Amino acid sequence: MRFAVWSRVISSQGTVKASLGSVNVPIICAGGFVEPGDVVLADDDGVVIVRRSDAESVSKAAMQRIAKEQQTRERLARGELGLDIYNLRKKVAELGLTYE
Repeated sequence: MRFAVWSRVISSQGTVKASLGSVNVPIICAGGFVEPGDVVLADDDGVVIVRRSDAESVSKAAMQRIAKEQQTRERLARGELGLDIYNLRKKVAELGLTYE
């Protein structure tokens, strides 16, 4: 099925099939409160819960960040230095770094 699964612990107990579980109820998962309709995103770096009410604005902010990072990668690929892209030359000079 190629369904990715992450787990904090392993349990050798099987599931109970004699009773129904709960669906669409708030839960606490790894210390985080999750309500029905919240967005749960996970990858190898971690898990984030986005409240349903914030999902649209978080999605827009994420798309803007992706676009900005793509532009930065393109600039780096063209040979621009991070010092210039992030306007760090003045700061490192103030800290005493000199180039030879």
